[in-house]
Amino acid sequence: MESSTALTSQQLEDLQLFLKDWLRHTGRTQADLRRALRATSIRMPVLLEALRQIHAQQGLGGLAEHLCQIESLWRSEEADPAREAVATTPRGVADPLDQLDLLLDEIRGAAEDEDGEA
Repeated sequence: MESSTALTSQQLEDLQLFLKDWLRHTGRTQADLRRALRATSIRMPVLLEALRQIHAQQGLGGLAEHLCQIESLWRSEEADPAREAVATTPRGVADPLDQLDLLLDEIRGAAEDEDGEA
C-alpha cells in the first residue's frame, strides 16, 4: 500500500521536532533510532529519509505503527535488560553489527583479564 501524498516540508519539520522530543522523553538517542530503523547514519536527515520512505510505502498509518513498534521494543528492553544486549529491529531481527560490538567487548575483556594475570 503506497501513500499517494509525500510529506511536505512542514510535515518533515514537525516530524523532526517530534522525534527530538520523543527521544528526549524516552531517554534514547539518535543512535538508538538509527539501529531500530536500520538507517546508515545517526544524522537527522538520514533518519528522516528512512521515515519518509516508510511513509511513502505504508502511508501515515504505517509510519505511526512503525514508530509505535520501536517504542514498544525500547520498553521491552527496559523491562528485560538481558534482551537489550541483543538489539533488534521492530520485526525482531537481530542487528549483526550490535552482536559484533558485543563480541568485540567480550574479546577486549578477555584480553584485559589475560594482561592482568601476566
